[in-house]
Amino acid sequence: MAQAEAEFESIDESKNVAVTDDDLQEKSKGELIKLAGQLRDRRNELNQKASARASERDDLNAKTREKVDEAQEHREKRDVLNERVQEHKEVRNELNAKANELFDEVEDLKRDLKLDEGKSIDELKSEIEDLEFKQQTEVLSTEDERELIEKIEDKREQLQQKKEKLEQNEELDDLKEKAEQVRSEASKHHQKVTELADQAQEHHNQMIEAYREADDIRDEADEMHEKFVEAQEAADRHHEDFVRVQKRLRELDRQEEEERKAEREKEKEKAREEAEEIYEKFKEGKTLDTEDLMKLQKTGLL
Repeated sequence: MAQAEAEFESIDESKNVAVTDDDLQEKSKGELIKLAGQLRDRRNELNQKASARASERDDLNAKTREKVDEAQEHREKRDVLNERVQEHKEVRNELNAKANELFDEVEDLKRDLKLDEGKSIDELKSEIEDLEFKQQTEVLSTEDERELIEKIEDKREQLQQKKEKLEQNEELDDLKEKAEQVRSEASKHHQKVTELADQAQEHHNQMIEAYREADDIRDEADEMHEKFVEAQEAADRHHEDFVRVQKRLRELDRQEEEERKAEREKEKEKAREEAEEIYEKFKEGKTLDTEDLMKLQKTGLL
């Protein structure tokens, strides 16, 4: 892990190898060979760093694409859910409007039946109970008790009339039941709206988070790309200098070869001159030793 992390650290400039034009002209062949080796080794090291950084950058870019794809999936699911929310909203609103119409009809019918006139059934029941309790618990004169009984009977009659009107009017009950059913159906769609909206919001939140993570990873990838460029450019500079040194070494090799060739030509010329002198002696009838004869043979004069 430490080695891997080291690949991503800033380039240590102190380890770089520099070459000047004066170095190329003034350094010896041996020094240049050593310099070429240093340039090659540093170039290879930097290329390795660049390769590791490019690989890490590519991995980060792949992760970025994964996060973007994940965000897109959440976006699509959110949009589908929002469409369903809108559909249920429309149905809910239509049902609520219908329920309102039905309840308005109920109120109109109740007014027609005059069910709202006077006290309600619950109020009449409560008042009857209070009067009966008073009759049972209080000591009353005959006149007061007779008046109380008349009140109770009057209340009971009113209550009975209310009940009879309600019982006799099936249309009102049916209308109320239908209105309540429609309202109940609207409530179901409202509940669905709430559930789907919550799900859509969750996918929206996950989409935002995935995009945020994608941005963070993309920033890391961009930073890693900069580090890759840093290492690659340094490697390229070392390669260029390595090529320059190699070119200079080839020039030196050619110079040495030309010098050796010139030296050989010089030696051949010297041998030819010496052989011609020996040949002149031979023509003059002088005795030649074995070495002189071999020199003549080498030059082709014998």
